[in-house]
Amino acid sequence: MDPLFSSAFIQGYERMAAWSDLLDQINVFPVADADTGRNLKISLAPLRLLAETKPGEVPRQMLRVATGNAGNIAAAFFQPLLEIQQPQEMAAAVSRGLRQACRAVADPKPGTMLTLFEALANALPPAAHSPTAWDVETIVGHLAKCVADTSDTLPELRRAGVVDAGALGMFIFMEAFLGGLTGCDLQRSITERFNGKLTIADQWQPDENTARFCVSALIQSEKGRNETRDLLSDWGESVVVNEGLDGVKVHLHTDDREALRSGLARIGQVVAWSEEPIESALVPAVNACQPVRIMTDAAGSVTREDALALGMTLLDSYLVVGDQAWPETLSVPDALYAAMAGGQKVSTAQASVFQRHQSYLSALSRFSQVLYLCVGSVYTGNFATATAWQAANDPDGRLTILDSGAASGRLGIVALATAHYARQGHDMAKVLDFASRAMAQSQELVFLDQLKFLAAGGRISKTQGFFGDLLHMKPIISPLAHGAAKVGVVRQRKDQLAFARKRLESSFAGGDAPLILLQYTDNRAWVEEIATQEVRILLPAARILLRPLSLTSGAHMGPGTWGVAWLPPEFDTLGPQSATRSEDA
Repeated sequence: MDPLFSSAFIQGYERMAAWSDLLDQINVFPVADADTGRNLKISLAPLRLLAETKPGEVPRQMLRVATGNAGNIAAAFFQPLLEIQQPQEMAAAVSRGLRQACRAVADPKPGTMLTLFEALANALPPAAHSPTAWDVETIVGHLAKCVADTSDTLPELRRAGVVDAGALGMFIFMEAFLGGLTGCDLQRSITERFNGKLTIADQWQPDENTARFCVSALIQSEKGRNETRDLLSDWGESVVVNEGLDGVKVHLHTDDREALRSGLARIGQVVAWSEEPIESALVPAVNACQPVRIMTDAAGSVTREDALALGMTLLDSYLVVGDQAWPETLSVPDALYAAMAGGQKVSTAQASVFQRHQSYLSALSRFSQVLYLCVGSVYTGNFATATAWQAANDPDGRLTILDSGAASGRLGIVALATAHYARQGHDMAKVLDFASRAMAQSQELVFLDQLKFLAAGGRISKTQGFFGDLLHMKPIISPLAHGAAKVGVVRQRKDQLAFARKRLESSFAGGDAPLILLQYTDNRAWVEEIATQEVRILLPAARILLRPLSLTSGAHMGPGTWGVAWLPPEFDTLGPQSATRSEDA
């Protein structure tokens, strides 16, 4: 592929990813499950490695990983575009992509991303014209009008008072893609373009008469897409069917998973199956009484569910597993640790500077004051990137950036506590003071099971890792402002528990009620049952949160790692405790 196209595709993906939380926030069609941005980030993630992946591999990966209604439709549309060799082929490829996306959908609806694809096909000039001769501003203006009109096309969107999330996601992508292709800087603020159509009406309520499960399956079958799609219409709704080298990819919503599985088995061999319950999950509306929005890095142990519930902005890094890269918050922990245990190469990568800049712009476009609790500058360049962007783009000082000096659980527990504190309506001065004091008083211990993963990632020498594992050494580290400090070494897991207990005993009296964050990798059952019980016996009044260890940390520390972070009682701003022994995500 022409490098110009590769870079344009990557730029489109990164911009869409930076605004994906907005897509989740306005997602009401076909079901209000707050996952359009999530599904597009997952489904189009193979584009990020387009410049370094073998030809034909990216469309194949997209077919396999496409998820959700929006993700599967977008994957169908992009397959012909990924075959482009010359810019002059763009118009014909878009027309083929439109036809393929429409054929994939059993019941195409106007006012969705299909309408945007059609508008793009109509707006592009004839093939004889090169992109440098295109009137890109007119094309983008036409697409913007198409998106704005979706709020009056579908009855569900009209009642909710928002534009279609999928169409908006593809507009955000295409505006950056066309800009990258033509060299034009035409990215107006999304909130300015669609002012008044990006907040769900207060009185709107989701339709409860929806199917209960979202299913994606890959089938090897002699039946084609059209025949498969027609058969599936009897077993569910929101049916999307794509066809590729690996087989037929199916997405639909159903109430009867067993009947669907049996039906798919009659069509062909089911080689992959995934299912998720469909639940209304509207993102909480922006609280007008909350002046400060909290933003933090996913390198802290904060989940996407935490971010949705607390109105936080969560910035991704990427996990690179073999020849595939995934946003950290949307990766599957079990798959990551299984790959590491199996000897597969795993690494991490920061989001591009462009994507990080778009993330800052997205936050400041939608919120009056933003506090960015940034992962420690000793671990990444995020703090330097953010402060440089702010100096050039934030003359009013609405973005406040705090170098946390932390990662994993320390960053996570401070971000969670600060987000709860900010939701109480405090101003920036008070929220910043709270976060600064919490960071100064937070502590964390991370218990590694093996050294070889740190050695593989270059954090220690391979010789150190080999002899450490040979001698059954289990190091204990604490992520501090100057780096990860080794604070102890033990030989058995029971010794890890004893070390944690001793440190907690030195920090708190038995009657204290600190805020404690326990983190797991592939050992959730042990952490939930054994480690939690140890902490509960020691500190009966403590509030214990249970979360997966940040996958950025897990990718370097490996399976078997676990951690505990804590804050003094005065930083527990989470409200009444639940009746469970630990509060999960």
